[in-house]
Amino acid sequence: MTRKFFVGGNWKMNGDKKSLGELIQTMNGGKVDPNVEVVCGAPSIYLDFVRSKLDSKFGVAAQNCYKVPKGAFTGEISPAMIKDCGVNWVILGHSERRHVFGESDELIGQKTAHALENGLGVIACIGEKLDEREGGITEKVVFAQTKVIADNVKDWSKVVLAYEPVWAIGTGKTASPQQAQEVHEKLREWLKTNVSEAVANSVRIIYGGSVTGATCKELASQKDVDGFLVGGASLKPEFIDIINAKA
Repeated sequence: MTRKFFVGGNWKMNGDKKSLGELIQTMNGGKVDPNVEVVCGAPSIYLDFVRSKLDSKFGVAAQNCYKVPKGAFTGEISPAMIKDCGVNWVILGHSERRHVFGESDELIGQKTAHALENGLGVIACIGEKLDEREGGITEKVVFAQTKVIADNVKDWSKVVLAYEPVWAIGTGKTASPQQAQEVHEKLREWLKTNVSEAVANSVRIIYGGSVTGATCKELASQKDVDGFLVGGASLKPEFIDIINAKA
């Protein structure tokens, strides 16, 4: 089964209307591979702005949401609000949410369930820290994170799994294509054993962690790497090259 290549841009807490407007113009005018699904993760305050300006062939994602539709949760946004802005995706469980803001596996699972119940697609992030990789427990960590997500998913067609080794995010260190492939392959085996063979074959497992125009082609050639979640490079014109990594 062919899995449609998926490239997400995570803009994080970057940009203003001027710079994002220029980036959107670059993307709208760029020649992009039509066989790639592209989704841009914008800061929540700019979701409406980005969705109104970005060509409809590109998706937009929120970078986080909460686990209930509304209420006394100062500073939070809900899937209902995200959808009301015409946005159809959310990034959940990013390592910065886990490690900077202390979000637990359990909370990320609850958010995943609520986002999916409300019709959002979820880019669910997993990944080990450097001490965990060096300690030889990469699989244990990512399988545990994946299990909590899987326990909260009914419809896998709306889920993209993003493997992001935390030691490679924003550090300039990229997992080698072989290291990425090894973890992606093991994740697919885990899904086959614990969810189903059909889901294992169809779900897209994308790689994140210092992906650039220079590293993307070799990563994209790996059998179980179905795309990327791109940080810093998604704010630069080279994002177009990364989208076209398979072309």
